[in-house]
Amino acid sequence: MTAEGLSGSVDVSVVADVAGDDWEERIARTAARVFTGEGVPFVHLSVVLADHGTVHSLNREWLDHDWTTDVISFLLEEDPVEGEVYVDVETAAERHEEFGAPLSDEILRYVIHGILHLCGHDDATDAEREAMRRLEDRYLASSSGA
Repeated sequence: MTAEGLSGSVDVSVVADVAGDDWEERIARTAARVFTGEGVPFVHLSVVLADHGTVHSLNREWLDHDWTTDVISFLLEEDPVEGEVYVDVETAAERHEEFGAPLSDEILRYVIHGILHLCGHDDATDAEREAMRRLEDRYLASSSGA
């Protein structure tokens, strides 16, 4: 699916085994909003809505981190951005109620988080985590009903 943003169009492919929302359309529109909002030229984004095992395996194999995580992103090309985001939907399912969020919003928050990493944001410090959380909140709010 292709979505238009201010800095061009983004080609988004989504692999989803999650019932409900029209993931491809919602993710494509959200991705275009995030890339445009961050002023980052983009060309292609692959989003995989996966399980614990898949995301943990990728974390261990490619990042040498032997622990589970909610989202991993890989920057394949820098300018324009081409990347992959892997979301652990099982983690989202386990934690969304803790945050008072619908499951679909928690999944989309992880997608946004991964895209923000592709845009160059980091979350290694408390200040960086806080800044990313504010951006996630902003883009999630603008994606309601996307």
